[in-house]
Amino acid sequence: MDKNSLLEIIRLLGGKENIIKMWNCMTRLRFQLKDDTLVQVEELKKIKGVLGFQKQNDQNQVIVGPSANKYYEVLRKELDIENENSINSNSAHKTEKDKSLISRLLDVVSGVFGPIIPAIAGAGMLKGVLSGLLALKILDSNSETVKMFDLIASGVFHFLPFYLAVSAARIFKTSEYLALALASAFMYPTLMDAAIAGKIPYFHFFGLPIPVIKYSSTVVPIIMSVWVMKYIHSWIDEHMPEVLRTIFTPTLTLIITIPLSLIVIGPLGTYLGQIVAWFINTIFSISNVMAGFVVAGIRPALTVGGMHHVMTPMFFNNFETKGYDFLLPLCFMANMAMAGATLGVLSKTKDKTKRSIIISSVVSAILGITEPALFGVLIKYKKSFIAASLGAAIAGGFISFFGVKIYGYILSSIVSLPAYIGPYFIYAVLGVIIAITSSAILSFILVKEEDLLD
Repeated sequence: MDKNSLLEIIRLLGGKENIIKMWNCMTRLRFQLKDDTLVQVEELKKIKGVLGFQKQNDQNQVIVGPSANKYYEVLRKELDIENENSINSNSAHKTEKDKSLISRLLDVVSGVFGPIIPAIAGAGMLKGVLSGLLALKILDSNSETVKMFDLIASGVFHFLPFYLAVSAARIFKTSEYLALALASAFMYPTLMDAAIAGKIPYFHFFGLPIPVIKYSSTVVPIIMSVWVMKYIHSWIDEHMPEVLRTIFTPTLTLIITIPLSLIVIGPLGTYLGQIVAWFINTIFSISNVMAGFVVAGIRPALTVGGMHHVMTPMFFNNFETKGYDFLLPLCFMANMAMAGATLGVLSKTKDKTKRSIIISSVVSAILGITEPALFGVLIKYKKSFIAASLGAAIAGGFISFFGVKIYGYILSSIVSLPAYIGPYFIYAVLGVIIAITSSAILSFILVKEEDLLD
């Protein structure tokens, strides 16, 4: 998509003056607008390179595929997003107040994780490759090569609070560097070493207890802390004489926010994450198969609504507390099912142009990018979407029955299979086969030739 097409997106959204906020995830440009009625949806969908449009919880999502980050950078300069007070910030403040709590939470989750997913996915892929090489005994786990490989692959996850701090600061419109200073406190060796040693339950700050918690790879504590910091910083800055702001505003912000975060917010965020994990674990303890069936089955619908990022904090909490995760494999099955259902539509399609589009959508879905299949095929032919959801549910129930786990975050694509090498590898492979074949067969049965006629 060229620059003119990107500018056309802005025009069809009601123009620059109608845009309050813009951000992106791996495959979507997300906009918050003053007036949603100005959006010309059908014209937007006609732009070459636009795969679809979705309105969800006050977000106007333009689906553009894996080049979303590149397109965002072009539009960011055009809309002057680098300026904290730009893009109608007064209107943004008002609109945020009018939005529901669920809408705001979804905005935060998608906004925070969207920009950092490429780094997480890349590092996760490397962790998957390393796991495969170790399982096949190609590399010695005690070798320096493995240690350096792990350094490359694990650095992003260990220092995840830093990435989240910057991303959260951009979403909350506060200082990125103060947010990094806040993350530094969470990750400082005094706290980290004590947490790893496990011998000291508390430090004390003027008599107040600071729980010793290992914050590497955690998600909720830093996001909550940056959110609180935004208001502390704004209040101090508003009441501080202008001549003293440069030095004393950041000083007071840090001396108030960091102890508050370490004493209250960080532990609270950690406990909230543990409660969510407990809830999910409880569901799986009642019935692995049923939980896998439901979680995998609703994944396509979550992706359509742009809500699939709500599961990301759960992945990281599982990795941090258990050392493994059982939800990512279910997302993997869902992606393969979406590829299979699209393949089922392909087998019914005779039109060469349509076949070309569908084939590229199948390949993209198998490689982990499902939006072309979802918005180009499955939503268009609704019975195939049902087939994808059912195929995902069947495969999800199957792998959950055998307790398939993964030991590092990785993109849910066919090239992720090396990460499963080990005791669960055969079940992961069978799950992929079940997901693709069952959804393809269901799609072939459900979708009639007349459904394919425009």
